[in-house]
Amino acid sequence: MVEMELNKIVIDEKRHDQLIVLKEKNGSRVLPIVIGLAEASAIKLKISGFNPPRPLTHDLLHSAIENLEASVEKIIIDKLEDNTFHAKIVLKTSNGLKKVIDARPSDSIALAVRAHTPIFVEDDIVKKSEIFNTEKP
Repeated sequence: MVEMELNKIVIDEKRHDQLIVLKEKNGSRVLPIVIGLAEASAIKLKISGFNPPRPLTHDLLHSAIENLEASVEKIIIDKLEDNTFHAKIVLKTSNGLKKVIDARPSDSIALAVRAHTPIFVEDDIVKKSEIFNTEKP
């Protein structure tokens, strides 16, 4: 597993699909992921410090998890199948149990920025995107 962090969000409101870029936390590899406009906007709003008067969907999910006495332990992007990324949200309950929930990477990352939790990507997935390496040889 490779720990990554959100590096860039590219929003073009004229297009349906948007782009987020994850960067290896202690390295130079990057992973671009195409996501929807709503999810890109939800991520951008949170990292820009905007606090809506009422909870948005990802805020609601984060609040529900906390009110059920659990926490988001980490996000894992664990599969790339037919050019579609798959992710898991790992929750930790108050009694120490772990629960794993299938999710889209976009929703997982939107939740991760709210919960301040790490994002991990399976090494094989990162290796497939090494053509995007930002470091010059």
